[in-house]
Amino acid sequence: MSEHPGFTAPATDPWKGLRGVMAGTLVLEVIVMILTFPVVAQLGGGLTWVSGTYLAVITVLLILACGMQGRARALEMDIGLQFLVIIGGLFHWSIAVIGLIFLFVWLYIRYIRADVARRMREGRLAGQRPIGDGPDPEA
Repeated sequence: MSEHPGFTAPATDPWKGLRGVMAGTLVLEVIVMILTFPVVAQLGGGLTWVSGTYLAVITVLLILACGMQGRARALEMDIGLQFLVIIGGLFHWSIAVIGLIFLFVWLYIRYIRADVARRMREGRLAGQRPIGDGPDPEA
């Protein structure tokens, strides 16, 4: 089934831009997660092998997710990663706050994706026209 039945394809690929936004958001989150290490070391219970390993694994997962944004379930994976970040609040409450903030960002991105898909189905994106509308290219 076509993504935009009854309409031509949009002038530009909206999913390419959305994938870029998603990857960029993950890069920002990686930077923020790297900055949690000194917070846990100074303000939390100290950087133990448990807290350090947990934060490092989450950071690596976020880095790996950057390269997976073209996959079908990437957004669901990104939202799921936020719950792992929120659990990091066990080491310091600020990590849970970071997870909640980024969770809201990802939920907004999900809303944007649904809105673009709806507009594409309705033929309201730039460059979309009803199929069969306009001059006949074979004439």
